[in-house]
Order: sequence, then C-alpha cells, then structure tokens
Amino acid sequence: MTAITTDAASAKDRVVIFDTTLRDGEQCPGASMTYEEKLEVAELLEEMGVDVIEAGFPIASQGDFEAVQEIARRAGPDVTIAGLARAISGDISRAAEAVRVAKRPRIHTFVSTSPIHLAHQMKKSEEQVLDIIAATVAQARNLVEDVEWSAMDATRTPIEYLIRCVDAAIKAGATTINLPDTVGYAVPDEYAAMFRAVIERVPNSDKAIFSTHCHDDLGLAVANSLAGVAGGARQIECTINGLGERAGNAALEEIVMAIRTRGDVLPYATGVETTMLTRASKLISAVSAFPVQYNKAIVGRNAFSHESGIHQDGMLKNAETYEIMTPESVGVKATSLVMGKHSGRHAFREKLKDLGYELGDNALEDAFKRFKDLADRKKHVYDEDIEALVGDEVATASETIRLLSLTVIAGTGGPAKAIISLDVDGTHITKEVAGNGPVDATFNAITAIVPHQAKMSLYQVHAVTEGTDAQAEVSVRLEEDGKSVTGRGADPDTMVASAKAYISAVNKIAVKRLRQHAQAASA
Repeated sequence: MTAITTDAASAKDRVVIFDTTLRDGEQCPGASMTYEEKLEVAELLEEMGVDVIEAGFPIASQGDFEAVQEIARRAGPDVTIAGLARAISGDISRAAEAVRVAKRPRIHTFVSTSPIHLAHQMKKSEEQVLDIIAATVAQARNLVEDVEWSAMDATRTPIEYLIRCVDAAIKAGATTINLPDTVGYAVPDEYAAMFRAVIERVPNSDKAIFSTHCHDDLGLAVANSLAGVAGGARQIECTINGLGERAGNAALEEIVMAIRTRGDVLPYATGVETTMLTRASKLISAVSAFPVQYNKAIVGRNAFSHESGIHQDGMLKNAETYEIMTPESVGVKATSLVMGKHSGRHAFREKLKDLGYELGDNALEDAFKRFKDLADRKKHVYDEDIEALVGDEVATASETIRLLSLTVIAGTGGPAKAIISLDVDGTHITKEVAGNGPVDATFNAITAIVPHQAKMSLYQVHAVTEGTDAQAEVSVRLEEDGKSVTGRGADPDTMVASAKAYISAVNKIAVKRLRQHAQAASA
C-alpha cells in the first residue's frame, strides 16, 4: 500500500510515548483495576515498547503503592517506571520509595500554575508556588536521576508566569517538563504556540524534554498532542483507548498510528509495536469494564468494516481505496474465520488471535465450552458474539464469585422467583429469593448470598447482534461509599447476562473492601 508511510524519522525526532493508563486512566470513575490486573497491563505495555509507564499514584493508597513497587521491580532496562506525586514532601518520598527499585525510575511531580487554580484550589501566590516548585523538584532530584515536573492547567496559565515556572523547575533539576491541557480547553494552534514560546524563551530549555498531556473535553486531545510535538515537545502522555477522567485522555493507539501513517506531515518516530494495539485495547476494555465504541478509530469493532456497496466494491478492487492502513498493522487479520458448532479448538484459538485475544490453556478451554454452548443455541455466531463471550471470560478470570446456575420463574400469576447457585471462594451456595420481576429477584438472590450495601445506579441491556437469538450484553453499575464499579456480562439469556454483570460488579466491590481492610490493618 503506497499510501502508508513508515517510521522513517531521524533520531532527533523520536517521540517518547508515556503511558498513563494505570494512573490517569484508572482515575476514570468505575475503572479501578486489581493488583493482578495492573501487573498484567504493565507487562503488556512494556512488551509493546512503551517508553514510560506511569504505574500509579503511590501516596493514594497502600494498594497503589504496592502495585507501583511491584511493577517497578519487574520492569526491564528499556522502560522507565514513573510514580506520580503532588508537590508535597511526603508524596515525593513515597513515590521514590515505590519506584526506586526500577532499573529506570522516575518521579513525576506536579503543581497548579493557572490563576483560577492558585486562587481557588492552591490558595497560594505566584511567588509561593515558585518556591514550592524549586523545593519539591530539588527534593525529587536528590532521590532519583529522572524527574518530570508538570504545570497543572498550563494552557490557562499566563505565558510569562508559565515561563518563570518552567525555568525554576529545570534549574531545580527537572529532566522532563510537561505542559498539560488539564481541562481539555486548548485548540491545536495555541497549544503548539505555547510550546514554541516556552522553549524559545526559557534559557535552559535544552536541558529538558518537553511533554504533552491532553484531555479530550472538546474532542481535541489527539490533535492537540500532535500539535504540541510540532511545537517542540518530544514526549506524549496518553492512555490505551483514551481512558481517563471526564471525556478521557489522548488515545495512545490514535497517536502512534497517526505518526506511522502520516510520516509525510508528521516526521517523527515511536518505539511502539503497532501490531499489539488491538490486543492492548481489548485487555484494557476487559479489566476496566469500559466498552470500546464500535466506530472508535484504530481499535473499534467497525474500524476495518465496510457495509456500503460502493465501499465494498472499492475494497475488492484495491484496499487503498477506503483503507489508509492495513488491519494487520494494528493486530487485526484481514481474513475472518466463520465460526459454528462444528468448529474445533484449533479454529477457535485462531479466531481469538484474529480478534486480538490470547488466552492460557485453562481460560481457552473454559471459553471454548462456552462457545460450544452458544453455537448450539444460535444459528449464526458472529465475531461480535465471540468478543462479548471471551471479553466476559477475560474480565472475570480473577473473580472469586462465580455463577453456577440460575433458574427464574416469572409471569402474571405472582411475584417472580430466582433460584441461583454461586461458587464463593470454592464454596457452593444456593438461594431461592422472590422479587418484583425477574431481574429484581435475580439480584436479590445474589445479594442474599453476598450481602452488600451498594446502590445500583445503572442497569443497561443491549443486543450484541441482530435477531431474536442475539446475545444480550448487560452493564450494571453499583455505588458504595461515594465510589462506583461497573460489571458486564453477556449471554443469549438476558437473565443470565444480568446475573453475570451483577456478580462482576459485586466482585469488584469485594476487592475494594479487601484493599480497605488491608490498609486499615497496616495503619
């Protein structure tokens, strides 16, 4: 495909990819990950060739500290492990303790610089903040060689003051300077101009790498990130699937593929192995329980799908007519296997690879049995069915509460009744509970076995594919103590899918409680 360019940029134009999925991404409401999930994500990011992994916010909790420390301990020599710290001495010390075991540790410290933040959040003067920058960056530099400093809300900070802050940070020892669009307010031209002005006017700007960090409140996070690079930045902070607070962050997969595909106007290079992007997207979607929108660029289900007759005709004649990159370049095979009840394990494994999944032997066997059951009940098994089925398997792989069986009795003759059997930490428990309808009865039965005080704020059902035999995909959001978790489940039986989704959310609540108990015990 002649339209596709490669990473033919010079060494000076190498862009550092800083992934903050495990920190900024996890801050997204309902997206918290378990300790084991964080380790799995970090391992994949390192394998992909990400340059910097921001593993978490060590001061936030004991669990976050332990996850950052273990990720740092396991990391190889080619990846930097960063821990976030506010401009507070205790934060910085805690971050250093977590990351210092890494072969390449980094402390990432930040402070607000915009007038609105200084007046309402910091309640500090400009001169006080300059003193804080000098002291905290110097403290961090005394603990590790690699220090990143961020000016929170940089895009709403007067340029003269921003220049003074950056100058102070570099003088104190910062090796990377991040100028984030914290609230997603900037547009590309002004974001690029900000970097040019700071780099040109700070006398010692050549002693640091400049970084972008853009939020997507106006849908401009990727465009702004690339504009920042055009303005002189050589690090981009981003997340898989654009996961993050509010409208999310700049999406790693979109940035990397934009640079790879449009080398004619973006003469830069990254070290990311693009064929692993789909696999990474599916892992993050599974562990965060955040579905990827169907038309999401690069990794969405429809990113390489064509339904229009004109498009199909063009694709058959020459793929370049409607595709600017190959599916293979992001880890999706162009050839699709047709799956049904006569398919064997080998074909099923290959289909999973086509879709971006790699399962261990036990998980594969469980998924294959579920696939066989589904194929016996459905005339057509689509890729979407398998993604929903296996995505549910991946998401629930580490859960301790599992659904064994469910029978629901409902109708006009009286209250609905659910008989459910669960495996709770290896113990089989069965309950029969009534409710105001089949869903209420099912959820009441689960709560009778696994009591909790969480309130349900979302119950959503949609069909994965067409037809009356389509799988139902259910999302359930539970809220407890001001925090929310989201569970997902898929099955041709809507009640079974509902039970799986509810159990998935209850599992996450149980994990949060265990963390809180562990923190209380260590206090």
